[in-house]
Amino acid sequence: MRPLKVTFVGLGTEQLGISQLSAIARREGHKVGLAFSASLFHDRFNLEFPAIAPFFDDTHDVIQAIKDQQPDVLAFGALTSTYQWMLQVAQTAKEINPRIKTVFGGVHPSAVPHLVIARPQVDFVVVGEGDEAFPAILKTIANDDYSRPIFNTSFKNKEGQVISGMQKGFLQHLDTLPFYDKELWEDYVRLGDLYLTMASRGCPYRCTFCFNNFFAKLPEEKSGKYVRLRSVDHVIAELKIAKRRYKIYKVDFQDDVFATSKKWLEEFAWKYKKEINIPYNILTHPRYMDEDTARWLKESGCEWIQMGVQSMDESFKKESLLRYERSEDVENALNLMRKYGLLAKVDHMFGLPNEPMEAQENARVLYAKTHPKRVQTFWTCYLPGTQLMREAEERGDLTPEQVRKINEGEEFYFFRNTENVKDKHKMHQYKLYEVIFRLMPALPDSWKIHLTLQKASLIPAFLVRPLSMMADIITGFKQRNPEFIAYALHNLYHLKRFFLKKIGLKAAPASRVIEDVSFAQPYQPVIEQKPAETIRA
Repeated sequence: MRPLKVTFVGLGTEQLGISQLSAIARREGHKVGLAFSASLFHDRFNLEFPAIAPFFDDTHDVIQAIKDQQPDVLAFGALTSTYQWMLQVAQTAKEINPRIKTVFGGVHPSAVPHLVIARPQVDFVVVGEGDEAFPAILKTIANDDYSRPIFNTSFKNKEGQVISGMQKGFLQHLDTLPFYDKELWEDYVRLGDLYLTMASRGCPYRCTFCFNNFFAKLPEEKSGKYVRLRSVDHVIAELKIAKRRYKIYKVDFQDDVFATSKKWLEEFAWKYKKEINIPYNILTHPRYMDEDTARWLKESGCEWIQMGVQSMDESFKKESLLRYERSEDVENALNLMRKYGLLAKVDHMFGLPNEPMEAQENARVLYAKTHPKRVQTFWTCYLPGTQLMREAEERGDLTPEQVRKINEGEEFYFFRNTENVKDKHKMHQYKLYEVIFRLMPALPDSWKIHLTLQKASLIPAFLVRPLSMMADIITGFKQRNPEFIAYALHNLYHLKRFFLKKIGLKAAPASRVIEDVSFAQPYQPVIEQKPAETIRA
């Protein structure tokens, strides 16, 4: 099999899926590269300023990188919000080099693979996890043999026919995977500010608004466990390399729910404190927070915990969101975090279909009592493949044309999906609660309970949205939220890079390498492990 040149297209910041597939491609002997867009002021996440974003459009840099690297394969990890842009890049790349093969994977292609493979600029679509499918795709391209199906993949053969392989069960032994290819991102991402990794895959829950709602059901054969954990030693071995290569300030575990096993967490806590000893952040669920968990997290160096609350109406959450935690579970989790000095950032959703408005007032009282350090607000958005979108279509909340646009990535809403709420009075109340929730963490504890809807309603309507944005910025800086700080530094770096390029100068790489140690070294399992024990202060 001849080695291929593979270029991944990155957008905004590091994508761990790309980091994993790049490491796999390197291990198979292929040459990898990155074509990166900072997408300033149009990152499809927080910074959306349509008036000035075109001035900073760097799509031409992505195209130039593809021209310079001359890849055989161009690979994309697409979200609904980035899909159309990636299609445009793929189309331009095909016009430059008609022989280039394009591979689309990620959440959006996994939800609507039949629509993605129908696009003329798309040659392969990976459905679900691509750890085994992607190297099989590269082998197919290298051997120029398109006669056999590839599992977890739809592709076009030489006659233009679509061939779809069976959906395999999920990879069970994550330690067999190479460490993430961080070196791919060093020119563009400040990896040390907030080092991203995952200790597990999968989520125990199937919330109707989340991709896990359909992703977990993709396999056609016996799927095995959906929630899978890397061994503690495998995680620690990766972080040892990262610690030597970069000056790391924080580690950010992006697991859907961190440490679903208490036995795993107890071992991790001891070894992480001993071997790594860098502050870290996690995501969790109210049902996975108890006294032991909170104590082990704190003693091992955990600082920030992000937890989804979304709504504070028990019956609504159970029936409409498939979230079965009780209100007291949420309150107990937040109280435990506060007791052990763990800084809580909670996620809260607005505009959920048929949610009683009383849920917002319940949440206001909860946040005033439990004092989370940041309340991150989201506006309901419909994502392809999810139960939430399917039910909205069945109720007639979404027209067939809206469904088509969402499935094609032509229309999407993140954080401000105001079209879902038809009642203007209700919409105004939501916006007032957003101001309250974002401002509350910046206030002294004794003031929080007094920040009511009645008082917020005194704010002039034209000031509500700007005040909400300012409150979030003030809170982010005041609480020194590591995600907020890293996000700000990342964008400042790319602003500097943009203006230096304008005057003919080149910026230094985003990441400073301290020691030239490679993530590509094979993992050597630890044969004799020291028994886990509780950390002592």
